[in-house]
Amino acid sequence: MGRIRNLILACAALTVALAQQQPPKPKDPPPAKQDPVEVEPPEEDESLRPKEYTFNPLEAQRDLRTGEYYFKKGSLKAAAKRFEEATMYDPNYAEAFLRLGETREKLHDKKGAAAAYQKFLELKPDSKLAPSIKKKIS
Repeated sequence: MGRIRNLILACAALTVALAQQQPPKPKDPPPAKQDPVEVEPPEEDESLRPKEYTFNPLEAQRDLRTGEYYFKKGSLKAAAKRFEEATMYDPNYAEAFLRLGETREKLHDKKGAAAAYQKFLELKPDSKLAPSIKKKIS
């Protein structure tokens, strides 16, 4: 029994000693000079790509709420951008077009406001706001 124990201890000690010995790491070769013709072009910046909009009513509602926050804060350009994005995510979101028209009107963008109001009227012709919006357009 003692011999087996001594043999196991010797094997363990040998295993530890071998594990501590590491072979020398080979040095990395210096980087090869690249030919200017073969240099890879830099990756495109994701923020420079045009944003793709797919139907997403939840995102449209989030943009509408964020736009309303900016509108109340007085950041009209930021609000208009958020309302526009809401209409891109959901092209049938009448409230977003209404809020976009109101914001563009405050920004003195009469053409933009009229276009947004017109789209609102197309989507909600029976709205109780329709008569006052038709006055604004004309």
